[in-house]
Amino acid sequence: MSTERAPLAPRISAALGPVLRGPLPVGLRVWDGSRTGPVEGPVVVLRSPDALRRLLWSPGELGASQAYVTGELDIEGDVGEALDLARETLTARGVSGLRPAALARTAPRLVALAREIGALGTPPAPPRSQARLRGRLHSLGRDRSAISHHYDLSNAFYELLLDPRLAYSSAWWSGDPASTGQSLESAQAAKLDLVCRKIGLSEGARFLDVGCGWGSLSLYAAEHFGAHVTGVTIAAEQKAFIDARIRERGLEGRVEIRLQDYREVDDGPYDAVASIEMGEHVGEGNYPAYVAVLREAVKPGGAVLVQQMSRRGRHPGGGPFIESFIAPDMHMRPVGGTVELIESGGLEVRDVHAMREHYVWTVDAWLETFEKNWAAVVDLVGEEMARVWRLYLVGGRQAFRDGRMGVDQILARRPGGPAIAHETVR
Repeated sequence: MSTERAPLAPRISAALGPVLRGPLPVGLRVWDGSRTGPVEGPVVVLRSPDALRRLLWSPGELGASQAYVTGELDIEGDVGEALDLARETLTARGVSGLRPAALARTAPRLVALAREIGALGTPPAPPRSQARLRGRLHSLGRDRSAISHHYDLSNAFYELLLDPRLAYSSAWWSGDPASTGQSLESAQAAKLDLVCRKIGLSEGARFLDVGCGWGSLSLYAAEHFGAHVTGVTIAAEQKAFIDARIRERGLEGRVEIRLQDYREVDDGPYDAVASIEMGEHVGEGNYPAYVAVLREAVKPGGAVLVQQMSRRGRHPGGGPFIESFIAPDMHMRPVGGTVELIESGGLEVRDVHAMREHYVWTVDAWLETFEKNWAAVVDLVGEEMARVWRLYLVGGRQAFRDGRMGVDQILARRPGGPAIAHETVR
């Protein structure tokens, strides 16, 4: 009697049928060399029984992303196409997330097969690239750890991804760059110029940049509008980078960057305040305190501009992958909820400027640069972290494209001061 096992790919596919409520939407190839599923399109490759073990312990997005970043699971073909096919198929079939115990009841053949091939056992250790935070949610120490996990990866890494200013937020494009030919660098400059004009910066104005990143807005405001700028960040790598650029450009005395939490700012009032894609990180419970800081930091009549991502539905943190690997403790809400919180905090909202499509074009440009620099990225941060970022960029682009996430510039003013006859809102 032959003891040779039957090919695994069709057996795994059949065992997954009750879970997926139908056949696989993509091809499947397994470590024994067997293949099944559609002939055309992307192919999911299971390189190790550990991939299946992760999916059994964490069915859905988290287990799949853990297996992908470690290389236990791979995708041949276009990663974005594979994600689209999986999402569209499972949504159409009404498949939602399952817990391991429910999976055992729904797909006993899958569990039995996993036992046979050695894919059962204790939960696999989380990948090294997965965030591990301790302490009370949004305490000063935990927030520093969360920001450090994402932003202190290294300045050299972000230079392989972003434009020369290292503007890590949605750019402002004149139209689809496929038609206009506009560069990312030009679109980021247009965004910085738009922010400065909206908040009314002029020569000598005191300007506070809350969550200043790598200083693209702080430096632009000083160089092009003559503002005296204070930027605050809790990422040490960012401060070191900006301080070097301040010295290179002779902006000492015009730009000061502090390693400081937004809750520690107490030297207002400033003539204007901006916070670009930082409000997502303060947490739902702390958002009123964040708005209070922005309000108290600006003079009566002064402008406050918040550029912030929005999200509807489940997972206000962005989903299991982003919450675990990219931006732990992040919180997003529909833009109307943010407007309400800003108004409840004592600021008058003057304009809400939707920019969702602009983020699609921005991430397109980042992804193109990232893939072009793939070998250098792997050399710098290792293949696991490179795979984390490929998945992040591809998935993020799809979220903005499909309207599951948005981004808006919200212009507000602190009540008081002289009446405003005209102000820039576009």
